[in-house]
Amino acid sequence: QVHLVESGGGLVQPGGSLRLSCVASGRIFSLKVAGWYRQAPGKQRELVATINSGGSTNYADSVKGRFTISRDNANKTVYLQMNSLKPGDTAVYYCNAGVLMADGTSLREGDYWGQGTQVTVSS
Repeated sequence: QVHLVESGGGLVQPGGSLRLSCVASGRIFSLKVAGWYRQAPGKQRELVATINSGGSTNYADSVKGRFTISRDNANKTVYLQMNSLKPGDTAVYYCNAGVLMADGTSLREGDYWGQGTQVTVSS
């Protein structure tokens, strides 16, 4: 089994910063493309940022210049650094990753989601 465990959410004032972490556990050979999504009340889940195995990134226009996605391959962890937070960033944030899993002498691929972590930006 593979699990993604998120942490780092909470309450922050406008203009503040948070760093979200997502740690993958299990019989994992490597992480492939990974990303962060968010969902606000009454809205559809939307893509925030992605990062591939080579470190290439892309971002939603709404967060460019404020958020940074990164990864630590040795620790199987993906991060989202969020700066200059706005009330509109309030949402549940989810991590997602494609995973290469070690099964005996073979590798197989799977896709997994974290449980979500609440980010609230308010004064």
